Amino acid sequence: MEDFMVEHQNNAGMKKFEINIDSLLDVSVEISVEIGRTKLTIGELLSLSKGSIVELNRVAGESVDIFVNEKLLGKGEIVVVNERLGVRVIEILAPKERVKELG
Repeated sequence: MEDFMVEHQNNAGMKKFEINIDSLLDVSVEISVEIGRTKLTIGELLSLSKGSIVELNRVAGESVDIFVNEKLLGKGEIVVVNERLGVRVIEILAPKERVKELG
């Protein structure tokens, strides 16, 4: 714990703690991107095969939701970089909006 928090004592004798942000740099988080949602019956799901098209509730070109550890972080857009798909972050929710998403 000593690596994570640094304790300081101010002139009034009160203890003050500061977080050492460097100790968080190697903490793993799960990032996921939701491009859309749909509902299927089990029968419809089982009938899918290679090349099947699944209609989602979003329009092509619409922003995608970015989640960190299953919590909404912001919005992004799908990009292609060196023939690979990626996500460009275009908006990060304000802290108050992120707290609303938790409830």
